[in-house]
Amino acid sequence: MSRIGKLPVAVPQGVKVTVENNIVTVEGTKGKLSQALKGNVSVEVKDNEVIVTRSDDEKLSKSYHGLYRQLINNMIQGVSKGYEKALVINGVGYRADVSGRILNLNLGYSTPIEYMIPEGIDIKADGPKLTISGISKEKVGQTAAEIRSLRGPEPYKGKGIKYETETIRRKVGKSGGKK
Repeated sequence: MSRIGKLPVAVPQGVKVTVENNIVTVEGTKGKLSQALKGNVSVEVKDNEVIVTRSDDEKLSKSYHGLYRQLINNMIQGVSKGYEKALVINGVGYRADVSGRILNLNLGYSTPIEYMIPEGIDIKADGPKLTISGISKEKVGQTAAEIRSLRGPEPYKGKGIKYETETIRRKVGKSGGKK
């Protein structure tokens, strides 16, 4: 039995979970998310808990068991609390600002970069810090990774975009002396 898959998911107050035609829909105060189910996995809701079960012990069913339990848990957390990631921009002249649904970034390239903010994602620029928030954990993480990839942190001076909790392993530059 899957250690994660066998655990029931608690449904907090104000969140509604429905299962129809192998589609799990979660509604809460922040929005609505849905997930299609594959494999021999079934989901049932009873007594403010979501229980994920599998019909057989095949390898594919076992792998989907824990996966769908965790995806449903993430959906419930997202519609009740939401998710947030923070990025830090470090470098002379590097800056970001939001205008409408476009994130404008100056990252030391010859032209500024305009990043279209995906639907369901909010970005706040506060000095060198970008805060990405939304109800879908997958979308928040993907958006943060795409923005970070525009100018990843470099190991010598630490310039670039990094996650707030990330530490950059710094390298020593050239010594400059002759032998």
